[in-house]
Amino acid sequence: MKPSAEAVDAALARVQDPELRKSLTELEMVRDVEISDDGAVAVLIALTVPGCPLKAKIEGDIAAELRRVDGVTSVAVSFTHMSDTERGALSERLRGGRQTETKTPTFDARTRVIAIGSGKGGVGKSSLTVNVASALQQQGHEVGIIDADIYGFSIPGMLGINQRPITMDGLIVPPVAHDLRVMSIGFFLEEEGAVMWRGPMLHRALEQFMCDVYWGGLDYILVDMPPGTGDVAISLGQLLPRAEALIVTTPNPSAQRVAERAAAVAHRMKMSMLGVVENMSYRVCPCCGERDDVFGAGGGAALAAKTGAPLLGQVPLEPAVRAGGDDGTPLMVSDPTSPAAVEIAAIARKIARGSVDPVQRMSKRLNVVG
Repeated sequence: MKPSAEAVDAALARVQDPELRKSLTELEMVRDVEISDDGAVAVLIALTVPGCPLKAKIEGDIAAELRRVDGVTSVAVSFTHMSDTERGALSERLRGGRQTETKTPTFDARTRVIAIGSGKGGVGKSSLTVNVASALQQQGHEVGIIDADIYGFSIPGMLGINQRPITMDGLIVPPVAHDLRVMSIGFFLEEEGAVMWRGPMLHRALEQFMCDVYWGGLDYILVDMPPGTGDVAISLGQLLPRAEALIVTTPNPSAQRVAERAAAVAHRMKMSMLGVVENMSYRVCPCCGERDDVFGAGGGAALAAKTGAPLLGQVPLEPAVRAGGDDGTPLMVSDPTSPAAVEIAAIARKIARGSVDPVQRMSKRLNVVG
């Protein structure tokens, strides 16, 4: 039985571009379909750019969907690429008619923006960002990550991303890994490259991440904030006035005191205070099962009390978290039943439940020296 054209079209409509997260038919990437009497289906796809790094995935997804159609005996996928004019038209559609000169974030109105900060380095903020993002994605949400740590970017390595973003008529399409859309300055540097910029250039880079990137219909964007309370933190506060702040600390008092400064800056920039996470809270001995408070105890609870924000969770110290960051596979993907992953999943559920009213601010005022 020869497969029907309607069934083949419906199957192709279910295939999404992995980065744009829209149907191939909606993006007008399907250029020709031939259906033979013996059930052989040949499809021509126009990629956004020549040498698209996700060409193999698109081909595999098309084949998988078409083979589910009754009567299809074989699938052949061939490729061409869009012209400059076609890419420009697609870029305009994705922008929704927004003028490129208008520098406003491209997020949907429904997108919750969560700035994850700590005030200091070494508390596991980036690994927590990646794993909370992965947990939210596993719970059914569309999630993106902005690596705002321009000098110390680490998110691409933690997610195993080696490709550069695609650019269409000035619109940047973020790479996707583990179903997370990601943007980082690391994508634009040569290997082992370093950033040596002053404040205005940092502001411009962050502005591009938010205003010139096609983020699409996300539920959440997690922003991995840099340590400190300088130019980048201020720029982000100006660019993201409706962001919610999630502050990360370790149990020891010195980390807690520095994290208070990050909370104070979030308050000053009129960000809503979402909560506190205590990372590396304790270690469970693999031999005897005893709990060991490696970095002391009480920092998260003290920071929560100081800021008037809830303590969302205490994530135990596990070597697998570090290993996942090294090999590009988050713990939430490699071992979602581990104690740290279970706690991170619980934190993600609390984040999803705890949407903060933009007029509700931190209840305790912290001082900022400016």
